[in-house]
Amino acid sequence: MKTKIYSLMVAFATLPLFSQVGINTASPSATLDVNGTLKVRDTPAAPALTGYQILGLNQSTTQVSTVDPQLLIAASKVDPTIYAAKKTSNVSLLTLGAFGDFKPVNFSSTERTIGSASLFDNTGSAYVIPSTGVYALTYSFRYGTGLQASVLATGLGIGLLRTRGGVSTLIDTRPFTGVSILTAGITISDTSITSLYSFQQDDRITFGLIDPGVTLTLLSSSIASFHIYKVSN
Repeated sequence: MKTKIYSLMVAFATLPLFSQVGINTASPSATLDVNGTLKVRDTPAAPALTGYQILGLNQSTTQVSTVDPQLLIAASKVDPTIYAAKKTSNVSLLTLGAFGDFKPVNFSSTERTIGSASLFDNTGSAYVIPSTGVYALTYSFRYGTGLQASVLATGLGIGLLRTRGGVSTLIDTRPFTGVSILTAGITISDTSITSLYSFQQDDRITFGLIDPGVTLTLLSSSIASFHIYKVSN
């Protein structure tokens, strides 16, 4: 018995260091060439894509290769981060999560025009960042009918509030522009924020007005909208 084991060890020792092994094939074409089915009995679910690779099968060569998850997203033409919402009536301001003169607009997932409802927190009226990266964001607001002389006197404007780890920070603001039409002293009360921002996963982005003395009756005829999507890691 010892002689047989020794002979087997000698036989393996004489094999090339980088030999190819075939299962159900006498002519393997890869380091491990399996001609048959593959059964894996235990496949634990990964909590996230970070630290993992997706495997794909080349139908022509039957070779298995790693696949960049972004390629799958691009091929499906689905952006899982994109979200847009618009309010055309019943605009009101939330006191929940108020930050100084910043008051969140009461967007809700029922007013979304595109995107998954899971991306929005209805309670806090906030978009929840699904993954860390750079995002393109546009937030627009028309106060009342869009022509209000009072906005210059009150300093009314719009803003973006980011909440990270329970800490809220006003990251951008825009005032309503002071453009008079003829001699009527009417001001255009329509403004927007459009820019790129670096966010971290689970950041909450809130869209609101900046002014403690906003006229509530004008909110009923106001229009607010935003859209956001990830453009880079």
